[in-house]
Amino acid sequence: MGTSANETEETAALGFWRPETFSIVVTDELRKIGMVMEDPGYREKDSWFTRFFLRPNPSIARYIYAFIFLITSLLAWTIRDYGHAVLSELRRLKGCHGARYCLGTEGVLRISFGCSMFFFVLFFTTVGTKKVKDARNSWHSEWWLAKMLMWVSFMVVPFFIPSKFFMIYGKVAHVGAGAFLVIQLISVISFINWLNDCCHSEKYAERCHIQVMVITMAAYVASIVGCIMMYVWYAPELSCWLNILFISLTLLLLQIMTLVSVHPKVRAGYLAPGLMGAYTVFLCWSGIRSEPQTEICNQKAEVGNGSDWLTIVSFVIAILVIVVATFSTGIDSKCFQFKKIERSSDDDVPYGYGFFHFVFAIGSMYFGMLFIGWDVHKTMQKWTIDVGWASTWVRVVNEWLAAIIFVWMMLAPQVWKERSETT
Repeated sequence: MGTSANETEETAALGFWRPETFSIVVTDELRKIGMVMEDPGYREKDSWFTRFFLRPNPSIARYIYAFIFLITSLLAWTIRDYGHAVLSELRRLKGCHGARYCLGTEGVLRISFGCSMFFFVLFFTTVGTKKVKDARNSWHSEWWLAKMLMWVSFMVVPFFIPSKFFMIYGKVAHVGAGAFLVIQLISVISFINWLNDCCHSEKYAERCHIQVMVITMAAYVASIVGCIMMYVWYAPELSCWLNILFISLTLLLLQIMTLVSVHPKVRAGYLAPGLMGAYTVFLCWSGIRSEPQTEICNQKAEVGNGSDWLTIVSFVIAILVIVVATFSTGIDSKCFQFKKIERSSDDDVPYGYGFFHFVFAIGSMYFGMLFIGWDVHKTMQKWTIDVGWASTWVRVVNEWLAAIIFVWMMLAPQVWKERSETT
């Protein structure tokens, strides 16, 4: 009986593999797959791999653009510090009269121009995209081979343009880089105000009371300690009057922002001015740090006389900060909306494609200015970034502008309210 049962099981198993039986089973399975594919809800049942990699995905696309921006920044640095042997062979660069550092500066401007044009093309071809079903959404999130070819073209073609053109582009890049800094300031200040409003809302006021107090105290302590350390490092003598002026004005701006924020008609609390104070102290420090080295006033300035590990690490961090700042600003188009517009449906694009590419385009001008010290005739040493008096004044003015914008954003609602009441 056992042998007969085993033979029956083996016969049944082998019967499955007979041609006619196997054909019926396969046909039935294919019919089931076809029914699933025709199911309207099938798209919602796709795997994460299909959703993220086999379809237009703006969330993944923005990281790819940031990576392209990073690679371009590194390429500009390589051209500046190590591309002299290659650049000197190009006849188009004879306008530099053989000057080594002029070749490096001009190489940076050419890469900056190519990267800026790449993102400006994407800006003009994606601006105004509202729905994910729009063909421009596919262009923004796919077609990577075509974009890679376009990027390579924009990296190569500028090296065949006459040198005089890039002297003009250098002036235009000053304006574009300045616009980038203003947009970045507004984005940072808008985030601080949003965080302050969120923490003081009825929903989180009691729940986050202790956290807000700790963050506020930490911000003010960091600001004061930062100013004291800058006095010690960058103003050891009265002859360093310019650094003393910068640091003292920073303390004054911190007090003004705090007084405006806690004014009875504003009542924004201490969190926002505390965070803004820490940010302005950072801008002041970065400005003074960009000063050329002197024996007395700026002994801690970065000067690329050598390639020590601290200089290299600082340089790499600076490049990453540029990329992160450009990326975070590019996806924050809502900070420029006068009216809050929420996504009405899942068919709306997650962020403004045009604004995103525009920020990366002027961000390309920004990294170009950093690599040449905001001066087309600047002699930059290896492994240095944003060093020189022009860089210092850009940072310091940026700090003052940040404080002015913050105070205005605190006072503007009250001013508009009073005007509406009088009219």
